[in-house]
Amino acid sequence: MTDRPTPARWREPSRALTLRWGIWAGRSAGGLWLIVAGGVAIAGSSVAALWLAALGIAAHVIGWAILPAAGWRRAVVLVPSTVSMVALLPGPTYLTVLVVPFLCWLLARHRPLRVWPMGAFVVAAGIVLGRVFPDYSGMPGAAAVALLVLAGAAWAARAVHAASTRPRRTLRRGTPPIS
Repeated sequence: MTDRPTPARWREPSRALTLRWGIWAGRSAGGLWLIVAGGVAIAGSSVAALWLAALGIAAHVIGWAILPAAGWRRAVVLVPSTVSMVALLPGPTYLTVLVVPFLCWLLARHRPLRVWPMGAFVVAAGIVLGRVFPDYSGMPGAAAVALLVLAGAAWAARAVHAASTRPRRTLRRGTPPIS
């Protein structure tokens, strides 16, 4: 057995927060589920189903509110993300606005600015999908592809963050530091 220090594993920055209620995993999963489900409900509503838009807005806002993040980060993202979801109502040609909730996600997840260019993938997908599906009838398929691209960009941003963040070294008691 060696006494060399081992680098600490990378952890989500929001895991270091002290939560007043709930557990990190539950709040993360629940918040994400409500954000996405609320956005889908908003985008899928119509004049005949305004109740669906109202429920979607409520779920979207509650999702951001319970996501484990610094309080100011959760507060800052509420309005821009919700407005961008409402902006999806005209159809697939507006899918580029999904970059706003994506950037809100990066802010709420405490991602550094160096990963924010990943939003270019979301914008590019929105442009391409808006041209491939110009009518509102193509919104379900276009939105599904756009959400897959958004999720992939979010995972890529997480991977870049983890790979580019230097983990802290921990020393065992009684071992001298390496020079």
